Amino acid sequence: MRTVLAIDGGNSKTDVALVSEDGSVLATGRGAGFRPQTTGMHVALDVVRDVVRGALGSAAAPPYADHVAAYLAGADLPVEEDALRDELLARRYGRDAVVGNDTFALLRAGTSKPWGVAVVCGAGMNAVGVSPTGEVARFPALGRLSGDWGGGLGLGEETLWHAVRAEDGRGPATALARAVCDHFGARTVEEVVLGVHFGDLSHAVLLDLVPVLLSVATARDPVARSIVVRLADEVTTMAVVALDRLRLLDTPVEVILGGGVLTARDPLLGGLIEQRFTERAPRAELIVADTPPIVGAALLGLEQLGASEAAMSRLHSGCRTW
Repeated sequence: MRTVLAIDGGNSKTDVALVSEDGSVLATGRGAGFRPQTTGMHVALDVVRDVVRGALGSAAAPPYADHVAAYLAGADLPVEEDALRDELLARRYGRDAVVGNDTFALLRAGTSKPWGVAVVCGAGMNAVGVSPTGEVARFPALGRLSGDWGGGLGLGEETLWHAVRAEDGRGPATALARAVCDHFGARTVEEVVLGVHFGDLSHAVLLDLVPVLLSVATARDPVARSIVVRLADEVTTMAVVALDRLRLLDTPVEVILGGGVLTARDPLLGGLIEQRFTERAPRAELIVADTPPIVGAALLGLEQLGASEAAMSRLHSGCRTW
């Protein structure tokens, strides 16, 4: 029976699953984040190698599967997808491979059918849409250069920006200043800024400011709330643009919300997003993702093999034990 090696490479962790054509889960594994933008493609794929070996055992040798379904952070452009696919094949991970952005795995994991729209707000922001006929809407997702705003790192930077300006008088007063100090155990916000600047604090710790921001916004701080309102606007805009490109605004369609910021289900942020969808895309059904994207990668791989609906159902049932 043929097999699929499914890979979900996200910024925070890399998941793999070996799945048989009948939908049985043969092995799973998890490892470090997949970050080709910062580590380079080869180092990022070494992370995948280590996770696969951990899941299958050190005696396992390539090719590991008949088909590789790899959905990876950093595969933001077709040329990047091609380069990653070529390297996976060169390393003999499988006999053939499909590589796509990890947002496609989120979409397939969350929808009841193989089409819809997904918006992810994790470390960064991205969105993708697939129409019933297979047409795709996507964004470059290269950060500020390509018009992106939001994501956990962006929100952390924004929180720190407002906090330090409140502290030194360049901006309006906000409870974010005190909250940032309390979070880091610092005397001043400037102390935090300098810690990041000199490397005493990793830039990644700014992700930890997202719950701080949401808590202060819930307490009705106007500056914090303005950031959360902007995020709700951005999430909605990305989805609406994708829906419009695919001519789905007037069609009942599932919109999957994923990534750590959105799956935290903050009541204020969630309520603002629901309100904006009611106004701009009333036929959309919002679904906060609760199925891991690795399941979506495996489903996409099984579809490439032409697996049966029974196999798809077996995979969904089995994912509860992953």
